Formats: sequence, structure tokens, C-alpha cells
Amino acid sequence: MQPMKIVIDDKIPYIQEKLRLLADEVCPMSGAAIHATDVRDADALIVRTRTRCDEALLKGSKVRFVATATIGFDHIDGGWLERAGIAWTSCPGCNAASVAQYLECSLLLLQREKGLSLQQSTLGIIGCGHVGSKVKAVAERLGMRVLVCDPPLEKANSQQSKTNSYVPLDTIERQADVITFHVPLTREGKYATWHLADEPFFHRLARIPYIINTSRGEVVDNLALWSALQDGRVRDAVIDVWEGEPRLYLPLLNRVFIGTPHIAGYSADGKANADNMVIDALCHHFGLPHPGKVTPPKLPVTFPYTGDPLELYNPLTDSLALKSNPSDFESLRNHYPLRREHFDV
Repeated sequence: MQPMKIVIDDKIPYIQEKLRLLADEVCPMSGAAIHATDVRDADALIVRTRTRCDEALLKGSKVRFVATATIGFDHIDGGWLERAGIAWTSCPGCNAASVAQYLECSLLLLQREKGLSLQQSTLGIIGCGHVGSKVKAVAERLGMRVLVCDPPLEKANSQQSKTNSYVPLDTIERQADVITFHVPLTREGKYATWHLADEPFFHRLARIPYIINTSRGEVVDNLALWSALQDGRVRDAVIDVWEGEPRLYLPLLNRVFIGTPHIAGYSADGKANADNMVIDALCHHFGLPHPGKVTPPKLPVTFPYTGDPLELYNPLTDSLALKSNPSDFESLRNHYPLRREHFDV
């Protein structure tokens, strides 16, 4: 077998030990700094969202496989890669449970700190794929009424003769007390999501809801959201993803209830899921023997866990860190501490 070289974003945890069982050379690098010269003689490239994988990076390289250890893939020029004969994959659903944990804890904090009665409130979910479906289950377990808007999924399910309950966006605009976004970022087509929540959207809201965004920053027009908060058309907000990140619109950061540095999906469990999906795809593509599963580290025993989700994870901790030092956005994200979805010592 020919020697193999893998270039990998050095902030992808837990995976390098397994990759060194597969490749002769594993080169960890800052994702934002990966350059065409770095991948020229690489066989595979493993990235996060900070690496734009396109012709400028990969033309003329030996790379024949690209994986992003993330749900999102708007940083991947899939069309060019396919034309160039480069296989690529993302990790759909890898951190869905992690984002659902973030949503559950945020909803509990809205109840505890803001007086929102969950059992008397309606949650509007925009986008009900891997993440949105888990958020739906969490909200129903908390006793909330749930409305789901997902036109592409509704169309697909209708074609497959499935029975699902969906509502149009204007129903959520009229009836939801909390609105949460779980869509990919798309800029073209009938169901484009860029600035889905724009100035007209906020003016159509009827119930002065809370807004939550853990999808992509550009799904919500950040200036329009700030204006809606200032004018009282939105009660408050929980924002994990931002337009222009890591540069933030500071008036919005300072105004929202919870503002975090794009870490909603950053549980150790979600990262291990992504690692395993990448390894599976890499081994399948190159016909390599599987090196075994990645498992996340266990939590240190430092407190008696009573079952309250906020004891296991409190988003206000991450929010305080970002609001105190907004210029540390990338550092807070890249050096995120151990967080588990379950108390597993």
C-alpha cells in the first residue's frame, strides 16, 4: 500500500490517535491557516467550518478525499470537488443531541430567569431534520406545544406518502412564544435560508417571542434582530451563531440573554460521533482496516448529580465568558472545555 498523508484541523479532538494507525503521516494544523501548499501532497483532508475547501485550495493537489467533521457543509464547494474527482463527506446528525441539550438548558433558563412558563408556551421549530427533530422531542418532554415548519421536508414526506404535521411559517409567526432555527444556510432557490429572519419577519411576529438560533449566523439578520429587540418586537434571544463570526456585532451580543461562541454542538459526545463518521468514511473510501471507535473522555467526579440538566451544562457560563471577552471568540471555541451530554463518570 502506498504511503498516506492526512492533513487535519488540529482542533478536532480525540481522532488523531486513530488516524495514526491508518496513515504514515498525520499533519495537524490550524483550520483557518490550511493553505494550498499544505495539502499539495496530501491524500486526505479533514476539516471543520473554518477551512474553505474549493478549487483555490485543492487544485493540483493529490487530495482525493475531504471530510468535514461538522453537520454544516456550506464551506465545501461540493460541485467543484465532484468535478475534480475528489470524494467528500460531512457528518449529518453528529451533534444533534448536543444542540438539543443546549436548547433544553436554554429553555429551562428562560423559565427560571425570564419567567417563561414552558407548559403554557408554544415552540416554533423552523427546520426539523436531525437537530430539529431532537429539539421537538425535548420540547414535548418539557410540556410545550410544538409547531414545525419545514417546507422541503414536508414536500419530501408528501411524495413518500408519510403522515406528518407541518405548518407554514406565518403560523409560527402568529402563534409561537419561542422560535428556534435549525436549517442549513442556503442562498438560492425556493427555500433559501439566508436572512430567513429579516426585518419583515420580525415585523410580522404577533406574540413578542423569544428567538433562538443555533443553525448558521446568516440565517438571522443580526441587525434586524437587534432592532427588533430594541423595539420590543422580540422579547429576548439566545444566539450561538453570528453573522461575520468571529467578528461580532457587539450591541447584539450585549443585548441577548444568552450569547455563545458557536459551541451549541460542541459536546464531547457530538465530537466523538463526528470522529467516528469521518473514520468510517475514510476507511471505506481507501479500503483501510477500521482502527476502532473513538470514545469521549469521562467527566471527573466533582459534584453529586441530581438529574437537573443545568447541573450538567449551563449555557450562561459560556455566555458570560464570551460577553466578558468577545475578542476571544475563536479561542473560546477552539479550547472549549469537556462537556458531556450524560453524567458518565
